[in-house]
Amino acid sequence: MITKFAKIATLLSIFLMVAVASAYLTLTFIIKSEDTVIVPELVGKNVVTALEKLTDLQLNTKVNGSEYSQQFPKNHVIFQEPQPGSEIKKDRDVRIIISKGPKKILMPNLISLSERQARMIMEENDISQGYLSRTYSSAVEKDHIMVQVPPAGTMITRGTSTDLLVSMGPRPVGYIMPEIAGLPLDKSLLMIERTNLTVGEIRSRFDKHKPRNIVLLQEPPAGYRVQENSAVNLVVNRPAGKTAGTTRHSLLYGSLLQHRVTNGFLKKNVRVELESDGKTEYIFDDYIKPGGEVWILVPRYQDATAFIFEDDKLVKTLMYEAW
Repeated sequence: MITKFAKIATLLSIFLMVAVASAYLTLTFIIKSEDTVIVPELVGKNVVTALEKLTDLQLNTKVNGSEYSQQFPKNHVIFQEPQPGSEIKKDRDVRIIISKGPKKILMPNLISLSERQARMIMEENDISQGYLSRTYSSAVEKDHIMVQVPPAGTMITRGTSTDLLVSMGPRPVGYIMPEIAGLPLDKSLLMIERTNLTVGEIRSRFDKHKPRNIVLLQEPPAGYRVQENSAVNLVVNRPAGKTAGTTRHSLLYGSLLQHRVTNGFLKKNVRVELESDGKTEYIFDDYIKPGGEVWILVPRYQDATAFIFEDDKLVKTLMYEAW
């Protein structure tokens, strides 16, 4: 009887040991399986996709460099270690090498592109900047590419230098600076306008032996070659004007009002009203293209104020006072 109970106890002990061992091994396997992952296939994938896959699996990405490859496009994985299908623990490193693209490529077409666009394409294709020259051209827009060397379609090696010729736009029209010194200010301003020059700084200097409001000095001097829209500085025979917070012009015969229309897409109605002694009159009312300039010779008024409107919106106020 005792022997029978001993056998039963022994069998129960063996069963319990087997059950405990089985549970232990099963739990260990589960824990181990949760701590490991299978390395995915990365070769041929772009680098962004590869990073996303490894991050999702809690693996670290180590870029071991980049190489030229005729088989894989630029920024695609061409090598990985460990190999796909390998079982590794989380937080381990997966090393990759990235493609720099084919070493031999066709030279892209940069003609007629802006200089900024051309530089972006060159950088994308690992093409370095060679000689950069500029010249005037009426056929190609300013800051756009006129000529490239090597020409588009040529087989080149990445890293090749490319020379560019960039347009400076149409050549400015040249003029011989007219004689302005000795003329009254109003006639000088009109001459500057008619010769497609611009009024620069007007300074005052008084000489009682000479008529008031005539031009004493001009810069550039008469006879010098100047380009279209060049600024002309004048010294006028008159006492120094008063200073105030608002722009003021000393008047004797008249003053040239200049206004550049704001940028946009459609012509704007520009209206100039002149107020003096409580009376208001229109001295200009027309449609002007965006960026265009309005030049008006303002007649003599006492304490006159000019109001400039664009599409009925007041954009500028100028105050004038005569001596």
